[in-house]
Amino acid sequence: MLKCFLMPPAALTPLAKRIGPLLFLALNFLFLITSSGRVRTIDEVSVDLQAESLALHGNTAVPQAEALGTFYGKRDRWGQARAPYGTAQAVLVLPWHFAGRILRAVLPGIPARSKDLVLDAVVASSSATFAALAGALAFLIFCRLGIDVKRALWAALVIALATPLFAYSAWFFSEPLVAALLLAAALALFTGEAAVPISWKAAAIAGIFLGVALWVRPSHLIAAPVFFVALLLRDRKKGLTAAFTLAVVVGIFGGAYLVRNQIYFGNAFEFGYPDVAEGGRHLNTFRTPLATGLFGFLLSPGKSVFLFAPPIVLAIAGLRRLWRRDAGLAVVAAGLPLIYLLFFARYTQWEGGYCVGPRYLVPALVVLCLGLGPMLAEAGPRVGKLAVILFAAGVLVQGISISTSFLEDQATGSYYDAQWNYRMEYSSIVGQGRLLLHYMTTSQPAPIGLGFDRWFVFLGKAGVSRGLLATGLCLELAGLVFFCWRLKKVLSQTAGGVST
Repeated sequence: MLKCFLMPPAALTPLAKRIGPLLFLALNFLFLITSSGRVRTIDEVSVDLQAESLALHGNTAVPQAEALGTFYGKRDRWGQARAPYGTAQAVLVLPWHFAGRILRAVLPGIPARSKDLVLDAVVASSSATFAALAGALAFLIFCRLGIDVKRALWAALVIALATPLFAYSAWFFSEPLVAALLLAAALALFTGEAAVPISWKAAAIAGIFLGVALWVRPSHLIAAPVFFVALLLRDRKKGLTAAFTLAVVVGIFGGAYLVRNQIYFGNAFEFGYPDVAEGGRHLNTFRTPLATGLFGFLLSPGKSVFLFAPPIVLAIAGLRRLWRRDAGLAVVAAGLPLIYLLFFARYTQWEGGYCVGPRYLVPALVVLCLGLGPMLAEAGPRVGKLAVILFAAGVLVQGISISTSFLEDQATGSYYDAQWNYRMEYSSIVGQGRLLLHYMTTSQPAPIGLGFDRWFVFLGKAGVSRGLLATGLCLELAGLVFFCWRLKKVLSQTAGGVST
């Protein structure tokens, strides 16, 4: 039933339905290969421990964080340590958690001291799947807009490989998951058929996706008004029922989150964030001057959206063409990055903690890139050449970002000053680029946690059998080659006139 709401039979061609899963699987195997396999920052560790607590004890308290010295959150009314995040990501990664437990128990060549690291590597790989899902959803959205499958595939690959979606597929942050949820909501709502009003059923499905995003991080509530306005602008009075349905469903999820706060902390508006953190800073306030945050996100060398997602130049130019195909989708693609930019530009820790690029804006940037589809579909040769250049630049930036550990570069004092203020002159492209050149030209092996930031390198240094790691890597490479071959075969059959 859910599938028919999201993808009515008339909305997608048989060819698009074949290519979508193949694209997802090809991207998933690629991102699995390039995954770091590491859980290192407080945000990543907190969700990892939430999933562990759910699997072992059926609750999301994280007393393990206190034992590890990584607790970030507050104690609830019963004295239990709580991370300040919703439970959606922890719940959704449980299959990876259980798979990791099974693998570390049955596979040979994993020493006892490395079993937890293997488990973390499997859990972290969930981001690869969420990022691949986001790329496949973008492709399906383009197809529903009436864009030729080859152009739709090209645009989806630009989103998947030339934006920070690629980089964040390697780490256990929540951004790939939220990007997939926002795109799923867009796919549920917007068909490209302007004469057909959005049904209340589609709005309810979209509301569920947005509600789940809220339960990943409550800040994602800011996405709901954009979808609400998009429905009204797209269908006018005919969109009232759908817009109201969306608001009610999201409101139910939001109300449940407030009840959760009331139960845990005795205050519906207490979300569990600590009053102060690094260096006594009040991180979860809105004390950053707007001009500072805007400069950081737009022009700084370490966080500029234009540096870390070069294709958005074409995506912005394509919003007008997107409007002609589906006004509601254009409002979402333009409105989400704008509201995320204004919201997080004022956030005290706008830089996103230790991370690469404009972390908090990544899901909105992925949605903005929906403007690429119509732009590439209708563009001439000059725009096509520019798209290739921007794609190459984006892939290069993502490649540098995941080649070495961003924490290795940033924890040296180059990222924060002594008062834990972000250094606006910092550039991970330069810093990690230097590290990459260093490790490519030195013969000395790097200690565990340093050097090339891939799971098979990291786990090898931790003592996991080289044969086991080689087998896993070969299986992933085989999966990538196979599904790329299948994609190419399906496309070549289409070009040759074979019925699909």
